[in-house]
Amino acid sequence: MIDKVALLCIKDKKILMAKSRGKDVYYIPGGKRQGQETDAETLVREIKEELNVELLPESIKHYGVFEAQAHGKPLGTVVRMSCYMSEFKGEIEPSSEMQDIAYYDYRQRDIVGPVDQLIFDDLKSNGIIN
Repeated sequence: MIDKVALLCIKDKKILMAKSRGKDVYYIPGGKRQGQETDAETLVREIKEELNVELLPESIKHYGVFEAQAHGKPLGTVVRMSCYMSEFKGEIEPSSEMQDIAYYDYRQRDIVGPVDQLIFDDLKSNGIIN
């Protein structure tokens, strides 16, 4: 099981997606915890590393947990993605590890991995993204 946290950053009914250098799919920004980090601590650190903004910890709100086959991993490797929404300080800018960041709607669902597709489906069915 791969345990990850992710930030659902919604703007104009589109979700912010990131693509790391050398990767073949976009993903929702976030990452894996280090040591005994809480979800919130992991999220704050990962988003600072990837998007150069400071999440406001008091505004972090749990959205949901999604599980699916991990993209590019052996069959049976599951990723569990705990998703959050949060306010932040600063302007989103991709870090040097990012090849691209962009806001996408449901029409771009095919450019993301399996767990992100489940999240896209949920956001669309709840009217959060177009």
